[in-house]
Amino acid sequence: MAGLPAWGRCAVMGVVNVTPDSFSDGGQWFDPEAAVKHGLDLVAAGADLIDVGGESTRPGATRVDEAEELRRVLPVVRALAAEGVIVSVDTMRASVAEQSVAAGARLVNDVSGGRADARMVPVVAEARVPFVVMHWRGQSIDMNDRAVYTDVVGEVVGELRESIERAVAGGIDPARIIADPGLGFAKDAGHDLALVAGLDRLRRAVGRPLLVAASRKRFLGRVLAGGAGTPPPAAERDHATAAISALAARVGAWAVRVHEVRASADAVRVAQAVEDAAPTRAEGDTAHT
Repeated sequence: MAGLPAWGRCAVMGVVNVTPDSFSDGGQWFDPEAAVKHGLDLVAAGADLIDVGGESTRPGATRVDEAEELRRVLPVVRALAAEGVIVSVDTMRASVAEQSVAAGARLVNDVSGGRADARMVPVVAEARVPFVVMHWRGQSIDMNDRAVYTDVVGEVVGELRESIERAVAGGIDPARIIADPGLGFAKDAGHDLALVAGLDRLRRAVGRPLLVAASRKRFLGRVLAGGAGTPPPAAERDHATAAISALAARVGAWAVRVHEVRASADAVRVAQAVEDAAPTRAEGDTAHT
């Protein structure tokens, strides 16, 4: 299979959660037909690829069994791929990744970075598809207890490097690896903001393309609430998400993962236009390369 898809700018990955309990849209796309239609609608709105997941990873979530995850995911992956959509499967299970790739998925997005299932790295290596390695400290049920850092950017870089090295040692081509700092996973709002502020440092230090997944997350709710107020519901955080998309695109992220596509699709295109209009390095530019 081919290496990483490229669009000449930061890509937009649209989210299709085929779950009853995801934090922002649980139950909305649980029916396979509704999920497929939603995926196609996201593409029409500007998504470059669609990430299909059948298991919620919100804080406190418990795991679904393998058969149920397969039942949720495979029909949606198969139908979207048949429509020519570039599909990513969001799973921590090697069996789901393997069968989704057979059904047409072209990327595997594992929030555990290959650590939750010992078979994941060999399966992805054999499939020769791109692999998203996210920073992860443990399952959702107790991940908030793991949000302890002295230097969050430095520690995330170090732990991501370990996961990437493990994936490469297991046979995955490093050119097919994408890194995700794991915003919201074993991190509080301050940690997430520090990681966003340090995205360029993180990108350079990890040395792999970045996927930034900030969409509708708790730290954005805290920012919008101004510290003392009640955070707005997840679905009312899309403008804030688009702001992160623009920031991520400006520092050279490979893609942003979002629930509402249009605003982020506009944001990454504007960011690219600004980048294209900037002076070249020969003319004194110090922007990312």
